[in-house]
Amino acid sequence: MDTKSKCVVTHSMHSTGPRAIGLVCAVAAAGALLAGCGSGTDKGAGNVRSGPGSPAAASGAADPAAATPSGSPSGSPSGSFTEDQAQRKALIPKAKVSYDKALDTALAAVPKSKAVAVELDGNDGGRPTWDTEVATADGTVHTVRVDAASGKADKPSVKEDQDKDDKTQLADQLRKATVTAQQAAQTATGKTKGTVSSVELDDTDNGTPKWSVDVVTTSDWNKTTFDVDATNRKILREHVDKD
Repeated sequence: MDTKSKCVVTHSMHSTGPRAIGLVCAVAAAGALLAGCGSGTDKGAGNVRSGPGSPAAASGAADPAAATPSGSPSGSPSGSFTEDQAQRKALIPKAKVSYDKALDTALAAVPKSKAVAVELDGNDGGRPTWDTEVATADGTVHTVRVDAASGKADKPSVKEDQDKDDKTQLADQLRKATVTAQQAAQTATGKTKGTVSSVELDDTDNGTPKWSVDVVTTSDWNKTTFDVDATNRKILREHVDKD
């Protein structure tokens, strides 16, 4: 028998008035409401459903266990470096001898030579060294390894993988290059302040010699490569390597 029927029967059995009828109807309605609420709970006190249709889900409440911990998001933390940046950061401060001093040492070790290349290297157990190349007028390259911490140089050795054409091409580049390696480096650092980690003589597509200069900025350990015309010191290209 539903609530409406109970109200009708009560009215027919008693004649106490509208107030009694209203009281009985209210009690019946309350009982039906409690029965409906009981069907939405699991067995056991306090175990409220938490499925997709539950009040907790509808309210958007987050699970405390799934909350993201304070700090940076998943992945590299703020201020971290790439592998190349980390290597520069570890190596460059160890080099107490600058690139130009290393070149001067190499040039003094090979009489009547001109600079061809210099590069900071840390493959010797992490110890910084300058790998330098200087060449005589006929294009023969001599390599000289200079300790970047002490300035001490190894004995010069002739580069073995040069053939006659290589020597001829290099000799031609050296004749055309009126700008020195040091001047090219000064041009590069005039554009971007930093530490010179490499200078190398090369040529452009049209055969004009150029210097490729690497400058490392110690604020972020990025490397910027400048191609500098070896005849007029004009910057031909500038590229920032953030890897």
